[in-house]
Formats: sequence, structure tokens, C-alpha cells
Amino acid sequence: MLLAFDTATPTVTVALHDDTDVIAELTSEQTMRHGEQLAPLIDRVLSGASVVRQDLTAIAVGVGPGPFTGLRVGLVTARTLAFVLDLPVYGVCSLDVLAVEAVDTGAVIGDFAVATDARRKEVYFATYDEDGQRLTGPVVDRPAALADDGQVVGEGALLYPDHFPTPVGPRRPSAGWLARTVAGERAELRDPEPLYLRRPDAVLPGPRKPAS
Repeated sequence: MLLAFDTATPTVTVALHDDTDVIAELTSEQTMRHGEQLAPLIDRVLSGASVVRQDLTAIAVGVGPGPFTGLRVGLVTARTLAFVLDLPVYGVCSLDVLAVEAVDTGAVIGDFAVATDARRKEVYFATYDEDGQRLTGPVVDRPAALADDGQVVGEGALLYPDHFPTPVGPRRPSAGWLARTVAGERAELRDPEPLYLRRPDAVLPGPRKPAS
């Protein structure tokens, strides 16, 4: 049993895969409260499928790119569960998950891009071939600098239609598709470390100034 979850966007998504397909999936109804919602969602997914944590064989987690706080919640939880249960843990770029879903559901034809909300009026952006394999990126920049008239998957295309006029496919990554991506080895499997494309807002204080 593969437990998968992603906290790289404002919503928390959790799924369970039984080596054949996804058997349970939940997405948070509230946004931003990752720390409060992830553990209860995991418990609900497991109990709904009559699975206990000792039945799990691996953990999959979205590594972003995404906001510092949300990613930290998901990755710390993944590493902790993997350590306690002695399980392997696989990280996947959250944009790659969107790409796999777009290809497998027929939302795209040929090459395409994925753009997700990076806040600060910016997007995370990567390009993919017709099979969902990443060609370039991910990068973070203003939509005007990344403007693309072709097919663009993800929330970024919906937020900035002037720069991405052809939105297609899913809006945010799904834990179910994260699980399918890992189970089928459809994308690069990474260590469970955050994929940050810019430094977090919180910084360590500088050295004290000498008293005058």
C-alpha cells in the first residue's frame, strides 16, 4: 500500500494506492491550514479503506515547488512516517504530477507547459513533451516573462489568462495522480527534500551591531 500526499498548494490532498490503482483519495475543503489538516486526512483515508499504518509499504510526497510552510508540513510528515514505519519515501516534483495527469486524461495533445501559483504575482513554470516528460524548468518568474500561447496546465494559466490564453487540464496536483506517478515511475523520483525556487521569507537575523 502506497500512501501519497501533497501540500505544495493551498489545499492538502491525500490518497492510497494498492499497487493496482488508487483506492481512496481526499482533498481538504479549507485552504492554507496544512499543519492542522494533513494528519486527520491521512487517518480518514486509511480508516476509510480499512487500512492501518502497518499495512503501508511506501510513502510518496510532493516536493513542490511551493510555499515554504506548506511544503515543510508535508515533507516532515513524510520523513517522520517513513522513519517510524521503516518505509521508503519518494519525492516527486508537483508540476510533474500535473503533467502526468494531463497526459493520461487526454487533456493535452503534443508538447505543453505547466504553470502553478507562486504568489507575489509569479508562477512556477515547466515545459513537457507529449509523454509528460519534463523538458525545461521548473523556474519561477512573472507570467509576462513566461508567456505561452500553447496549452498550459495548472492554476497559473487560470490566474493569468492574458499570458496563458489556452488553459487545459487539472488545476492543482492530486495525491491520487502522485501515487500513480510513483507506482508507474512516470517521473523523476527524488529525495524528500523541498524544491524551493526562491528563499523563504523568514531569514536569520544578522549580527548584532556594536553598542555605540
